[in-house]
Amino acid sequence: MRVLPSERLLSDERASAPLPDSKGTQPPVIRRAEAVAFALVALLVICIVAVLYAAKAFFLPVVMAFVVGTMLSPAASALERYRIPRPVAAVMIVATVGAAATFMVGLISSPLMDWSTHLPELVSRLKDKLHVFDRPLALWQDLQSMVGTPPALTSFQMPKFEWVQPTLEFLSPTFTEFLLFFATLVLFIASWKDLRRALIMTFGDHEARLRTLRILNEIEVNLGNYLLTVTMINAGVGIATGLVCAITGMPNPAGLGALAATLNFFPIIGPVAMFAILVAVGAVVFPTISGGLIAPLLFVGITFMEGHFITPTIIGRRLALNALAVFMALAFWTWLWGPMGGFLSSPLLIVALVLKEHLMPGDAPQLPPD
Repeated sequence: MRVLPSERLLSDERASAPLPDSKGTQPPVIRRAEAVAFALVALLVICIVAVLYAAKAFFLPVVMAFVVGTMLSPAASALERYRIPRPVAAVMIVATVGAAATFMVGLISSPLMDWSTHLPELVSRLKDKLHVFDRPLALWQDLQSMVGTPPALTSFQMPKFEWVQPTLEFLSPTFTEFLLFFATLVLFIASWKDLRRALIMTFGDHEARLRTLRILNEIEVNLGNYLLTVTMINAGVGIATGLVCAITGMPNPAGLGALAATLNFFPIIGPVAMFAILVAVGAVVFPTISGGLIAPLLFVGITFMEGHFITPTIIGRRLALNALAVFMALAFWTWLWGPMGGFLSSPLLIVALVLKEHLMPGDAPQLPPD
């Protein structure tokens, strides 16, 4: 059969026509391949999380040492300019940080040891103060009986202290983890320059080497600035809390201020825990509950000013950390690695943002004006 020239031209146009770009018109094989790739990535993420959770005793001190070592690396470089060998500078920096941490632990542990010796007396005094809640509880029980729900409580009861030992075991890392952390921290700071060079030279392409160098430099600068800024802010919160406790007559204001500064390194959780501690101490020390709430309410004012004005003004100029992202990172890493994971949540989020900015730059179009 003879093919006309017009029919041949039409078939050539159909053969050379490009495939549609929209995902809705793609062949089913391509969509199936994308689903398989997504499932494989999800399984990989689940496996990584499971390994990090199961091997917490190894990965937590190592990751902690890497993050803290990156933060302290600029200090080692500064000491190196004064012709101090980097291994010696690493030992000096770690010793200084350890001495500062020991000083803070001493300030905090002093009132704790004092209160632990008088724990039965303090519990009895606190129970007497909490009798003011008997009437609201009685009204609540009457309301429950009216709606047909049997009352669950006859009077206010102090919570049992069976949770104390598991909580201390959860909060306190083992001696092996401490030893692994400090050894890895010293070796990491001492060999950070060689590690940087080896990581950069791993890539053969010149552009890839430059991108890796930019990523490492930005991570080091951002983490160093974050540590310095947050430490100064938390020290200010601790000093202000100590002054408030001293003015209001709270016992051991230096220890409470040191505890406030330490807990403020843990976003969201730390200030809430410190407020609960101040409420408990105030309820035991002061004759009335209203008098014991003065220091906690002033602490709420301090943390409100710090969280809504001071920290966003200082850190927000360098790093745009979304509040939801900070909260989700805090929840995830605290669930995975406990309180130390909560401390690492913001630095790890900063590292993730730097990697995302360089490896997946956003080319999104600008939104039209309102």
